Amino acid sequence: MSKPKSPRKVGEKEALSVGTQIRGSAQKLGLVAALIRGKKAGDAMNILTFSTKGMAVDARKVLASAIANAENNHNLDVDSLVVAEASVGKSITMKRFATRGRGKSTRILKPFSRLRIVVREQEEA
Repeated sequence: MSKPKSPRKVGEKEALSVGTQIRGSAQKLGLVAALIRGKKAGDAMNILTFSTKGMAVDARKVLASAIANAENNHNLDVDSLVVAEASVGKSITMKRFATRGRGKSTRILKPFSRLRIVVREQEEA
């Protein structure tokens, strides 16, 4: 008796990839995600490769994983993929402290973010 297969979280012509613990704030990652939303997958890879934003490196890894999932797991055509969804959310926050003068200390918050990218195969018009 095995567990029943879980249903797909995305549509039939879609592939999903999630980066669960990306080091940096969700606000900074959201700016990078807005750059690629709605673009073709190849164009989005070029945008992220040559972007000056630091978060673009991790976003490019997640996008490359989504493209690989589409090609290998779902047999979709890579040349017709479009970034259908690029959503960002908060993940954990590491709490650290810094020592200050006169025996005091302050909190340092080190946030992590999640990035969910869905690529969809689009018919050529």
